Amino acid sequence: MGKRPLEAVPAPGHQPLKMDLGIAGKTAIVAAASKGIGKAVALALARENVNVAICARNYSDLLQTASEIESCCPAIRVLPVTADVTNSQDVKRLVKQTADKFHRIDILITNAGGPPPGHFMGFSDDDWESAIKLNLLSTIHLCRETVPHLIKQGGGRIVNLVSIAAKQPIEGLILSNSIRAAVIGLAKTLSQELAADNILVNSICPGWILTDRLVSIVKKRAESHNMSYENTLADLTSGIPVKRCGTPEEVASLAVFLASAKASYITGTTIQVDGGLTKGLL
Repeated sequence: MGKRPLEAVPAPGHQPLKMDLGIAGKTAIVAAASKGIGKAVALALARENVNVAICARNYSDLLQTASEIESCCPAIRVLPVTADVTNSQDVKRLVKQTADKFHRIDILITNAGGPPPGHFMGFSDDDWESAIKLNLLSTIHLCRETVPHLIKQGGGRIVNLVSIAAKQPIEGLILSNSIRAAVIGLAKTLSQELAADNILVNSICPGWILTDRLVSIVKKRAESHNMSYENTLADLTSGIPVKRCGTPEEVASLAVFLASAKASYITGTTIQVDGGLTKGLL
């Protein structure tokens, strides 16, 4: 037999080194964190000893997630807040309760569910306004309420969870294609305005990630093309260079890094986590 590759042979007594991300003891707000990518981000931050305030509309799901985080990371504190990010008063209450409990806010992870799939002529003004509230105004309100606290701490991080639809429009997702791009414009502008306050603003564009949202999109696409769910999902993943969907944890890894002290010279970026699906150069 040939020798094993050098990198596959651990040195005697070697233990993998954990990178110190420099965020232990800090406080993060993670929106829409009861499930999916938001939940994965909250758990990943907690594992770095970051106290987390999490919000969602469903109280029971939120408490279940808070319990999971506390069980996994007993050294940190969790604040579950029932809130709808489309409601500006709920956002104000979320930020105030976080500041009151932890006496600091260092990291904001903006996040919300996606608007429904469909085509241009199928949506009314009310549909467009609801989508704008869900994805654009929620981000605006979260940033507006949180930025004063970040300034008070001498700086901080804002990480927006968006979608590859902001970079590469997706068939049948005109609401998301349009409004997610607006979030990127907001983030890029904020990164310029807030840099002097040591607040770094970046965005993540997840591709096809195994969440309830993806299941819903695939079901809708299967119905419209008169295909089975399984064949539709297989057709979708065939266009991904790595030939699979991603996991929420894979998105969370980047979110935590961008929220960390190690990402101290990264701002104004929009990074996709999509297995190579996006075809553009930038």
